[in-house]
Amino acid sequence: MNAPDKNASIESDSLGEKLFQFALIADTHVNEEERKTTSTYATNALANGRARFVFESIAQLDPQPAFAVHLGDIVHPVPVLPTFEAAVERFKAIAAASKCPLYLIPGNHDVGDKVVEWMPAGTITADHVEKYRRLFGPDYYAFDEQGCRFLALDAQLINSGLSAEQHQRAWFEDELKSASGRRVFVFIHYPPYVTDRHESGTYDNIDEPGRSWLLALIEKYRPEALFAGHVHNFWYDRIGFCQMYLLPATSFLRHDYTELFRVAPAQEFGRNDTGKFGYFLVDVYQHGHVAHFVRTGGAMIAEGEKLPRHAPRLPSVHTRTNVCARVGIDLRHPWAERVEIAATGGVQEFERKIARNDYPTLALWEMGVRKLRVPVQDLLDARVRERMRVLRAIGHEFLVYCYDLPADDVQRLINESNGLVSGVEVVMPRSRIGAALPVLQRMRSKSGVATHVSKLRTHEDAKFDGSKFSHFINHGYIVSERDQVSDLFSEVVGGSAIDGVVFRVSRKERPLEAMQKISAIGEQLNMRPLAYVRLAGESPADAMNDDVDNACRVAETVFASFVFPRVTPYIDTLMDVDRGYFPRTGFIDRSCNPRLASRVYANLHAALGAVSTGEMTCLSQDGYPIAHSETHTFALLLPADATHGARMRLSGSQAAHFAQAIDLNDGTLSMVALEKTRDGYELDITGMLSAGAPRLLIVARNPTPSGHSTATDSAASLQSVQLRA
Repeated sequence: MNAPDKNASIESDSLGEKLFQFALIADTHVNEEERKTTSTYATNALANGRARFVFESIAQLDPQPAFAVHLGDIVHPVPVLPTFEAAVERFKAIAAASKCPLYLIPGNHDVGDKVVEWMPAGTITADHVEKYRRLFGPDYYAFDEQGCRFLALDAQLINSGLSAEQHQRAWFEDELKSASGRRVFVFIHYPPYVTDRHESGTYDNIDEPGRSWLLALIEKYRPEALFAGHVHNFWYDRIGFCQMYLLPATSFLRHDYTELFRVAPAQEFGRNDTGKFGYFLVDVYQHGHVAHFVRTGGAMIAEGEKLPRHAPRLPSVHTRTNVCARVGIDLRHPWAERVEIAATGGVQEFERKIARNDYPTLALWEMGVRKLRVPVQDLLDARVRERMRVLRAIGHEFLVYCYDLPADDVQRLINESNGLVSGVEVVMPRSRIGAALPVLQRMRSKSGVATHVSKLRTHEDAKFDGSKFSHFINHGYIVSERDQVSDLFSEVVGGSAIDGVVFRVSRKERPLEAMQKISAIGEQLNMRPLAYVRLAGESPADAMNDDVDNACRVAETVFASFVFPRVTPYIDTLMDVDRGYFPRTGFIDRSCNPRLASRVYANLHAALGAVSTGEMTCLSQDGYPIAHSETHTFALLLPADATHGARMRLSGSQAAHFAQAIDLNDGTLSMVALEKTRDGYELDITGMLSAGAPRLLIVARNPTPSGHSTATDSAASLQSVQLRA
């Protein structure tokens, strides 16, 4: 295998062929007995069942990962406690479910804390290290897999002053030197830092001078990724070329970080925020890797129990791999916010920690979102702009919007963005758009960035949309204003000044119908319009909090984006708006945990992206959205459409005997039989419509030369969707 070009970002190239996968587990904190713990928190007593669930889940994967790595805090009792070795034996019994090689590295609960005088816990000692080696094996080491080098470190040795620190230090430097030209991955318990490489030393990071030593080596030798545990929450950053991931735990949340969320904490003061528990599966490709977070929801299984065999599921999507992600998301809330974490005396007493909330980023990756709509203030903020650069390398694209023509400093940043900004949306009154076109033309010509105009709506526009005069901001063309848009593009400079206009799709409009009309206007005028699809209602006092209804709206928008690729829709918004004006639920709640809409977005992209090829056409059959490609027919079943009838017709001799039914909530797949009729085939969809989540039906149009399929043909078709356990 060829080594990657060290002078180019791995994200700039195609990933190439997938080589293998490995699993990452962090902070299981296994107790010496079931549902009993040395901790004062009841949540900790659940750790064994949660660890058992993780190992059993990984054991069900088909194919199996090449290996799994535990990033430390294997057990909860520290080495000085008499229960330590009993907990070790309990962990080994739980981990015995593993079918792939399991590599372990020590955490502070396994060999003692890093050396700090302000924490009363026992610190690392030579005896503790020796005990770990006797019970678990080496605490730092290297191994190889398909041409990649993996280095495991004992983080607690750094700055310890023990003789083993110097041995590990020399070993690590030699390993990095000898691995020059190869792909290298590093595993460690304590992260070098959480949010900022210059942050103060805390309970959560590596202190100086060890931090600078480690970071200097990473910047010099450029390993591909570093994975750390300890903080029980998710963070992501780049250390030069190297991608750094801080992993959530399987056991409990480090709940001082619930300060990141402007909402009341989950159970036990935030410690049992089950939406954030899980493990990672890392896919290694020829040119890079993709890290998938697998949320467990805090699920447990008891000793002696086994998990039932999982139903077949769609493959996970990710921003890096979801190349067909046409639907963007509006980021109304701060998405790279830094929060001061209150010093409440647990593991922090003498100063507040400053931490960035990276959970919105994690949610976007899980959904496979690429296109992001952000206000111009994000571009102007140097710190947020740097985060934009970090995410751009992963595959995100940024549409920056502003009111009125961008100021000179904004235009300069756009011109110098070097691909950071993929589009600009300018909102202004209709009366000023014509005069602004020459300026927009010069700006677009200089920057090469796609430019769209959105009309500020005033009381004069009420005759078009039937709205009453109000004090609330409204912008975007509506489809009945086609003549206004046509007049704009008929101006001599119009077509070369802007790439298109922004259409507003209100809550009362069906996204599929609206995008069909918008696409027709775009084709007539040879432009590529944007569609701003609102989850908010028409009144600022009406709450749109129906998760199923919102998920249906998201599903229809994603479905429409495949049928009408000329239109780029942006859905408003990522996170719940639960206060202020126009309250509505989004893709994630205020704790940044996914809602139904996020899973529907991800699974619908996974399904359509896996089997839809070429141009699709849209029809309406019995009131249900149906689309055809050359190879498949797709039917979107929305609970909101249940009034259209309990049966769906699939006319024509090309229909198959079986359809693939996909639950867009959990991604599970099943086969459903079609009933032969005089004109084609029919399907009873009563149960699917009452399931509480959108479903997708996929029917192969020519499954066999005879035009019919068998159960075997349909099973083969299911496998073609790249199923995962």
